[in-house]
Amino acid sequence: MLTQEQVVELLNPIQDPHLHTPFKDTGGIEEITIKEEKNHVSVKINIAQPNTAEQMQLQQEIVNVLKGAGAATVGLRFHQLPDEIIEQFAQQTGEESGSLLEGNTGTTFIGVASGKGGVGKSTVTVNLATSLARLGKKVGIIDADIYGFSVPDMMGVEERPVVRGETIIPVERFGVKLISMGFFVEDNSPIIWRGPMLGKMLTSFFKEVEWGDLDYLLIDLPPGTGDVALDLHSMLPSIKEVIVTTPHPTAAFVAARAGQMALKTEHELVGVVENMAYFESKLTGQKEYVFGQGGGPKLADQLGTEVLGQIPLQQPYEEEDIFAPGVYQADHPTGQIFLNIANKIVGKLE
Repeated sequence: MLTQEQVVELLNPIQDPHLHTPFKDTGGIEEITIKEEKNHVSVKINIAQPNTAEQMQLQQEIVNVLKGAGAATVGLRFHQLPDEIIEQFAQQTGEESGSLLEGNTGTTFIGVASGKGGVGKSTVTVNLATSLARLGKKVGIIDADIYGFSVPDMMGVEERPVVRGETIIPVERFGVKLISMGFFVEDNSPIIWRGPMLGKMLTSFFKEVEWGDLDYLLIDLPPGTGDVALDLHSMLPSIKEVIVTTPHPTAAFVAARAGQMALKTEHELVGVVENMAYFESKLTGQKEYVFGQGGGPKLADQLGTEVLGQIPLQQPYEEEDIFAPGVYQADHPTGQIFLNIANKIVGKLE
């Protein structure tokens, strides 16, 4: 028969799943009741975030420990720790500021920007992210193009994020974690929001999503230099930027504004990606410069950076049972170009 002292000794080393701190330190074990005739142990436990998937795992761990020590049956009740206790240990463990906005998470932020829409900025974001994942990096994407979200569709993502307590668990595909406004809109409905509301949504993508450890977080920015881009520039202490353009002189001219904004806010330009650079005929191998030539190099020169790569007009391979209309396979010629771009970025940033 277990005694209360033995139960305390067994449970004290177990950690609160959110604070990563033993119950001994958090004072998580509040009440123990033992019914000797039934060999039943009942425990009231306080944790940082009850009613979550982590609580279910913790519950199973405690039951196994107590039954392994001789209890016939176990009853558990979970309540929330006092706020001051949560804040104390969250600060010590860094859990509270697991918010990516704290600036000390070890995550490199890469904003993918363009001056205007329709130049393939989301295509670059998605394929750069999957290429970094193929290099063994831990990668996430925030689809911050609130009005024109397209990343979930491009990656063929059909499921939605899971909410555990007050935390959102991002969807993952091709080794990339993803959050998007598209997950929170029904039936592709239009969004009629003003600037402050956009800022709140963007902040929640950083603070309320359980990203875990990331090497790189790519942010697919709305085109231009509007509210979301401004919020991001003020929100993040350090961000690298990739500017996407087509070869057309007008597209490059407009893209220069996004690049100048990054420079004025002291964010580092990693380079320029020229999308839709040419079309290569499968029959002749001849390159046709559908949108002209020179926009990417001219933009890079103007911004004092380099052209990371030139992406041709080409579709990904069609794969049976795999739907991802915007993701180029690793062995696809364009997939190889994106892999080269990812290697360049890793070389520059690491």
